[in-house]
Amino acid sequence: MFAGSAACLVVTLCITIGIGTSFAGAGGVNTAGFGLGDSVVSEDASQTEALGVASDTGVRESSQLANSAQRDITKGIEAIEAKEEADRIAAEEAARAEEEARIAAAAEKQAEQVATNPPAIDLSEVDFSVGKEAFIEEWTARIDAYLAGSPLAGQGVTFATAAWDNGVDPRWSPAISNTESSKGAVCFLPYNAWGWGSSSFSNWEEAINTHVAGLASVYGHTITYSAAQKYCPPNYDHWFSSTLSEMQRI
Repeated sequence: MFAGSAACLVVTLCITIGIGTSFAGAGGVNTAGFGLGDSVVSEDASQTEALGVASDTGVRESSQLANSAQRDITKGIEAIEAKEEADRIAAEEAARAEEEARIAAAAEKQAEQVATNPPAIDLSEVDFSVGKEAFIEEWTARIDAYLAGSPLAGQGVTFATAAWDNGVDPRWSPAISNTESSKGAVCFLPYNAWGWGSSSFSNWEEAINTHVAGLASVYGHTITYSAAQKYCPPNYDHWFSSTLSEMQRI
């Protein structure tokens, strides 16, 4: 009985010593002995790595989304601003076109009114019945007085004689010289005081005779509104009133 108990004790001690030795050799609990160590550590590391990757991926995706959103908003704002500017320019152009059309319509209406109701001509009649000598004498004095101090001074007799010979109002050519060149002061061609085509002349006598004869053949006996429209199309209304005013002074 004692011997059996001793044997059991020895076995128990051996087992205990073996287990202790195992613990001591491992420096603590030998998890490998329980089938846990490597698999648990490996799983923890994998989870940690996965979490790290997921975290980095999330940060990058968030950053990309933020940048994408910022770019999209900027483009949208630029598009809106561009459209607003285009609309503003279009509105200004439409308003300008409307104003120009209104001005053009008013000018056209005014031209129609003037054409159908030309200004009245207040000129005393030129009396050709007095005879050539009396006619030239009277109009030479009046034209010389009008041209005094100008480059055309002293040409009254030339104007009066040309007017008699061509049956033209003797005031018309001298008055046109004032409208076109300030009585010969600013001729655009030599001795051309009337803006008469592209002609130049050798002297005042040649120029005056040519101009008065041209008035008779193309424009008529005296100034008219239709003659002004033909003589100076771009500015006929002003031309008419200015020339008529000068004729009234002679």
